[in-house]
This record gives sequence, structure tokens and C-alpha cells, in this order.
Amino acid sequence: MRWLATFFGVGLLRPAPGTWGSAVALGLGVVIDRFAGFPGLALATVAVLVAGFAACKAVCGPGDDPGEVVIDEVAGQWIALLFPSFAFWWRDFEGWMPYPGWLVAFLLFRLFDIWKPWLVGRADARGDALGVMLDDIWAGLFAGVGVVIAAGVAHGLLMG
Repeated sequence: MRWLATFFGVGLLRPAPGTWGSAVALGLGVVIDRFAGFPGLALATVAVLVAGFAACKAVCGPGDDPGEVVIDEVAGQWIALLFPSFAFWWRDFEGWMPYPGWLVAFLLFRLFDIWKPWLVGRADARGDALGVMLDDIWAGLFAGVGVVIAAGVAHGLLMG
């Protein structure tokens, strides 16, 4: 389970294993979206969430959030990526890639994951395996909403 928790060793990279995990998740997310679209990315996200909860429960002890455990970052990053992926899928822009949205999702996810505002911090403070996953789920949701807001500003105000 440790291999899964480190997302096949990505969490062993230094420095900043969480950022490495998010960067690898971004790259894989782009590939999944490119070849399987939003439905594929959504299924992959559900799969990594289920695997992440199991891996964190097996690997993380009470009050333990090891830096090398990055499957939670992969799950959270993919949640953030679902927002631009869904928008392009819904609008039937399957041949397009929302690169600014992907980049903003990455940057905002890292910001919320490191800063840990509000619900992100409350989940992190749980100090258990569930909290290890939940803080990144919240960070991913906040980042996804941030992507939608940024897209609205960019397309509505700046380009409109």
C-alpha cells in the first residue's frame, strides 16, 4: 500500500513531494483528458479517491501525514482539473485543451493545499487518515471554483 500511497514512488522525490505529486497529477490528468475526455478523468478521479482512502488508512497512523504520501495530492489535483475539463466537454470543445485553466487549477490547488484556509485546514487538523484525504479534496474543490471565477473574469471582463 505504501507504493500506492506514494503514487508509485512520486512522493519520494525531493524537495516538495506534494508539489511533485501535483505536477505528475497535472501531466497525467492532461493525458487522461486528452484521450478519454471529462468522463475518463472523472472515473480516474473516483478511482484515485477510493484507492487514496484505502492507502491512507493503511499507511497513516493517528496524527500522521507523511510527506511522501501524495495520492491525496493526486486526488485533489484531479478534482481541480475536473472543472476546466467539464467546461470544455460540456461546450463540446473536445479538440481544444484548456491550458490556462489547467495551469490555474494547478497553481490554485497548490496555494490552497499549502495555505490550508477554512475547511481545508479543519480537515487537515483531524489528524487521521480521513483528514489526509479530505484537506486535499477541499483544496481541489476550492481550486476548481477559483478556475471558474478566473475564467469568468478572463472571458467576461478582459476579453468581452
